[in-house]
Amino acid sequence: MAQQQQQPSTPASTGNSIFGGPSHHQPAAGFLAQSSLSSFSTALTPASAASSNNTYIMPNSPLKNRAAMDGYRPKVTRTLGQRPACLVNASVTYCGNNQIYAFGGFDQYTDEVYNHVLRLDLVSHQWNLVDNYGDIPGVRMGHTATLYKGDKLLVFGGENEHRTYLSDLIIFDLKTAHWTQPQVTGPIPKGRARHAAVLHEDKLFIVGGITGHDNYVLDDICYLDLKTFTWSKSWRFVGRFDHSAYIWSDRVWVFGGLSEDMDKVSDLWWLDLKGNPAFESPPHIGTLDRSGLSRSAASPRPSYPPVQSPAVGSSGYAANSRTAQVNPPSFHLKTYAPQAPGAISALKFVSGPNVPSQMQGIHFHVYSSGTLLDFVTPAATITSKECSLSALDLAALRWQKLAEGREIFKPGYRWHYCTMNEDGTKAWLLGCPTDPGAIDLGANGLEEYLSDIMEIDLRRYGFLGNNMAPEPRTTRPSSRTRHVETPSKGLGDDLAKLFNQPPESGSGTDFLVTALSRDFDEEEVMGSALVHAQVDSAGDSDADQTWLSPDTPTSPPIHVHRLILQARWPHFARLWSSQMAEFHTKKMHIPEPYSVVKAFLYYLYTDRIDPPDQNGNETTADLADVAGLLVMSNIYNIPHLRLLCVNRLSKELDVDHACIIWYCAGLSNEEWLRKRAANFCMTHWGRIVRTIGFQRLPRNALVELSQEVDSEGRVVAGEELDMMQVGFGVGGIDRGGSGRKDSVGSNGSDQDGGRGAMESDGHEEEDGEEDGMEMS
Repeated sequence: MAQQQQQPSTPASTGNSIFGGPSHHQPAAGFLAQSSLSSFSTALTPASAASSNNTYIMPNSPLKNRAAMDGYRPKVTRTLGQRPACLVNASVTYCGNNQIYAFGGFDQYTDEVYNHVLRLDLVSHQWNLVDNYGDIPGVRMGHTATLYKGDKLLVFGGENEHRTYLSDLIIFDLKTAHWTQPQVTGPIPKGRARHAAVLHEDKLFIVGGITGHDNYVLDDICYLDLKTFTWSKSWRFVGRFDHSAYIWSDRVWVFGGLSEDMDKVSDLWWLDLKGNPAFESPPHIGTLDRSGLSRSAASPRPSYPPVQSPAVGSSGYAANSRTAQVNPPSFHLKTYAPQAPGAISALKFVSGPNVPSQMQGIHFHVYSSGTLLDFVTPAATITSKECSLSALDLAALRWQKLAEGREIFKPGYRWHYCTMNEDGTKAWLLGCPTDPGAIDLGANGLEEYLSDIMEIDLRRYGFLGNNMAPEPRTTRPSSRTRHVETPSKGLGDDLAKLFNQPPESGSGTDFLVTALSRDFDEEEVMGSALVHAQVDSAGDSDADQTWLSPDTPTSPPIHVHRLILQARWPHFARLWSSQMAEFHTKKMHIPEPYSVVKAFLYYLYTDRIDPPDQNGNETTADLADVAGLLVMSNIYNIPHLRLLCVNRLSKELDVDHACIIWYCAGLSNEEWLRKRAANFCMTHWGRIVRTIGFQRLPRNALVELSQEVDSEGRVVAGEELDMMQVGFGVGGIDRGGSGRKDSVGSNGSDQDGGRGAMESDGHEEEDGEEDGMEMS
């Protein structure tokens, strides 16, 4: 059937369209599949399908009629019920099923040490004292409680009310509230507190801590094989306490805490586990590993007098210490453990605009999908404005600041504990208000440390979570290519072999997808953003085009399987279920750049955003293409694709692509990413304005980006910039607090005068702006 005025094919005997109503155009921009498809007719004859040679054009603009995504900022919620006392050095662990368990700790005001189990229901926000049974452990503080197999807590070590350091392991069954103490073999490690514990392949690794009468700092690492309950020997690693530990990419990572000199440190240490039989095979049964004294250090808290009788703390219930504790003596003989097998490396972060200072604020370190998260929370000497949420990519060893303080921390609160779910997608901060009028007093008239909770959805900041994160790469890839991964790790890898293979090759492909002609954007700079800029400026006539003209130049066809598109692309499935005649021609046009469309279809096959090259080798998608994919994820409402794109773009934000990312984030309603890109552009303005991406932005976008700077801002360059850099030190212009209203600048220099900074007049933020920009 010949195409007439780019209309869809319809039976000649009726004046109605196949949509079930009067014949009309479906606009490409602002096309809402959910509403328009409800009127589609499903009664089509095979003859009408066979008579059409038209190609349907999928919409290529963000849905104008869809409401903007709800702004996101973590909310603080007041808890109810039997709230804990002012617990210090307790364990707080998220245990699944919307429940957080707190165990042990001591009361800040009464010095009473506890062994109570408390549970917080995150749905009702109710605290409850848990009745527990079995071998109830003695009171302790500074221990660790690690979730194992989803229903058990492994409690190790700690310090009791007599200042005795413990090395026992007790298991709490979350289903039965029953304690058991397994019989262990092998060299029992030194008793310790304020150590770190981390699980890896049914092994509980213990790193560092403090021990002995003089609280000397341990520098060892050992593990308990949970299949045989056998302790390994201890090896020397790094001396730390109050630190964090994580196992990723076959390495043990240790960050932060206090050193043997009692200094807060920002060193990152890691130990390679791969290829070392000592870590990979079950430990041999050996003898007790004796421990010893090393050096003296000031105790972080005063000694406890012997407890004469159970005293009632500020929580209103007494400590329970009726069960005897199994532990070695609190004094030890000095012995030297051998150096840990495998390479030991360390990196010290001296300074930088995105490096969080460990000397200020209260820090909480948690890990998600190969990334260290540093929550810098308010303290007596630091306000919420000066706090931040920063992330360290362990693969690239690069810090990024994800959020300024008031974008995440509400003023008037102090946070004391942090815990995270096993998937690494949510974190919870537990604390209490600092404003006198908001403080709820406990039974003894004292404030409670765990009266409030704040939930942070890390997916809002582009975190994939541990179950979705790609496998770590041993080397940093180039911007375009990387080594081929091990084949066939799942269904997606197998389907990738059939992607874009012509049917004559036996691939079974039965559908064709075309994109914009490769000549559309020869430099491939702006990606999808340039397409949308031209569509927006072309007027309504182009936006109303839904059917492709036969003489329109397109890209080479991409061969795909209709069944996969139906199963993986909800928008396509809805259109196909409507039995549109044009879809029976088994071809479709997506008005996006060829590389973006190919990457999008490859994602539907594999759940990944890195399409193969012409030789079938997997590559790393260009950031401009990923920005285009972000826009497509918004067009077709695909949350998983959106998450992959935001994660990649936030990690690899650079000068060449900052404008593209900023513009596409705006098209996609990604306000958090858009603000990050805007701040990056302001900081490196002298270089940004010289990029092709900036020069090809549409005029209205250029104006909007320029207005991101403070209204009192000015450009500082040349000799004046040199003088400012000398005044503020080698690190460049002081960025002070948060937000673009503080002085920001480019750290490097250009011979052509590209060195410059956008500076404000130093006005502080108004009180009405303290909540910061909403994030999505």
